[in-house]
Amino acid sequence: MRYKYCVRSAIRVAAPPPKPLLIYDGDCNFCKFWIRRWQYYTGDAIDYAPFQDSSITTQFPELSRTDLASAVHLVEPGGNVISGAEAVFHSLSNNPRWQRLAHWYSRFATFAQVTEWSYAFIARHRTFSSFLTRLGWGKNPEPPSYQATRWIFLRVLGIVYLFAFASLATQIIGLVGSDGIIPIKNVLANVTQNCDANHIGLDRYHLFPTLCWFNSSDAFLHAQCIAGILLACLVIIGIAPALCLAMLWLLYLSLTTASGDFLGFQWDNLLLETGFLAIFFAPLQLLPHRPAKETAPSRIAHLLLLWLLFRLMFESGFVKLASGDLTWRHLTALTFHYQTQPLPTWIGWYAHQAPVWFQRFSCAAMFTIELATPFFLFAPRRLRQWAASALIVLQILILLTGNYTFFNLLTIALCLLAFDDAAFRRFIPQKWKSPQTTPQNKRHWPRAIIVPVACVVLLITTVDFLAAVRVLRFLPPTTVAVLDWFAPFRSFNNYGLFAVMTTPRNEIEIEGSDDGVNWRAYGFKYKPGALDRRPAFVAPFQPRLDWQMWFAALGDYRHNPWFVSFCLRLLQGSPDVLALLKENTFPARPPMYIRARLYEYRFTDFATRRKTGDWWQREYTGDYLPVISLRDFNQ
Repeated sequence: MRYKYCVRSAIRVAAPPPKPLLIYDGDCNFCKFWIRRWQYYTGDAIDYAPFQDSSITTQFPELSRTDLASAVHLVEPGGNVISGAEAVFHSLSNNPRWQRLAHWYSRFATFAQVTEWSYAFIARHRTFSSFLTRLGWGKNPEPPSYQATRWIFLRVLGIVYLFAFASLATQIIGLVGSDGIIPIKNVLANVTQNCDANHIGLDRYHLFPTLCWFNSSDAFLHAQCIAGILLACLVIIGIAPALCLAMLWLLYLSLTTASGDFLGFQWDNLLLETGFLAIFFAPLQLLPHRPAKETAPSRIAHLLLLWLLFRLMFESGFVKLASGDLTWRHLTALTFHYQTQPLPTWIGWYAHQAPVWFQRFSCAAMFTIELATPFFLFAPRRLRQWAASALIVLQILILLTGNYTFFNLLTIALCLLAFDDAAFRRFIPQKWKSPQTTPQNKRHWPRAIIVPVACVVLLITTVDFLAAVRVLRFLPPTTVAVLDWFAPFRSFNNYGLFAVMTTPRNEIEIEGSDDGVNWRAYGFKYKPGALDRRPAFVAPFQPRLDWQMWFAALGDYRHNPWFVSFCLRLLQGSPDVLALLKENTFPARPPMYIRARLYEYRFTDFATRRKTGDWWQREYTGDYLPVISLRDFNQ
């Protein structure tokens, strides 16, 4: 039964219009903004007119100016008059997207009461409501569209994939090749050995998802990287983006799984998760089109990508406070961060020289951006864009002071999704600005695929998020089993860099010797070594070995078996592994002995650098790895 909330007027007009007419207050800025927006939704199905128009009172003498000034009125072709929230919902019901509002109004009394009360409140406070509208939506009443946004996002994502695969192509053989640090063929053999024999080894494909099960040769490892580079270029061009993104996700999953710790970083997981969601955000087309000729992207996929950005930023701020690290709680973490991060830049050296009060202010600003700003990603367009702009500024500052590979660019790509096409209008070619009438490509992802995928993603990521922020203290065994099943695919993740700030910077120096008396150090391409070597910009390239050396210095060699294997390759003189270093310290033949020593590195200050030219100063703190030789591995 229809619920009537005293808004359907008993008045009927004697001269009804040929199609519905919505009458509004033409002197109200709030009304004018939303009427212009609704015109985008209803098109020619509804006419709009201000009641100040003299023809309105002439045509409808039954409607007083006092009533027309208090609320919008919808005059129907049959002569019926509707006002208030019901008039709004009936007008919008001409667009299928908004038909449910009129349905809810007619079926649910509570919904009708709440919306009519809200409408009356706004009508009594139009000036304040107009201020909130300007604050949230600005001056542009156009409903948001995201074709150009998607076009830009997918190209940036393609560039990130290109950097990731191109960077890995130069290192993959030395890391996990047949003569690499941790050969993938040995890893696959161990996985097979540990799999349940009752499953005939099928578990290995799920527990260790990599294409290397079919071929673990060096040529195939390199071929996967080359294929990734080519597919990334196709995404940038716009050829079959959904298909190419699906193959890129599969290839990167294969290589991250095969590379173990060397590709175990949060940005590798972030690229996999972003790449997976982007498959369903991309248009289903084979050839590139201008954004105006493409179908609108899936709103569900768009929201999932914004949800990913929210989790990434909020969790990054939350874990710092939840870890109990006093340097974060006392806002002194940045007094250590610039010199203790894995690969600082020379700008990071200057940032380290800033006074403590500025470092504390910067830390507080970072917490504000990471903890408060993400909530505005789901706010109206202007607030959403301000929030995204703040996040982009933060990523640029991080990019300038530290080398975090493609992480900052990938995060900025996610931030771009908070901007609609109108925000990019001044930056895009004129031919992209033509209104979209009939898209050249009408294919889009069916809801039968998008909705189930979204349900699975939301379920897993929401549970993970609530557990990460300690809202859920206990997970049912069934939920844990579901999370564990999806974990190998690394596409539903938790995030949070530098939960505990590293205060001393320890660096491992590996030395070789032919006689056990005279030692020569191996040089790395990017990590600190020579004291007068200026910290360089490396990103978006990631020297995987240099990064792992930073992590190894945080612990003990017994907890880093890859490090011992690395030293073994140096004793064997593996060309693929030596190619990862700055130079071969022993070009004639490999050394007889290897050892590793630990130093604490610190940035110099202005006075010291002017005097000596050094960017670093260091102090020997002890041995990291005792002297070893090939005989130790042959015993």
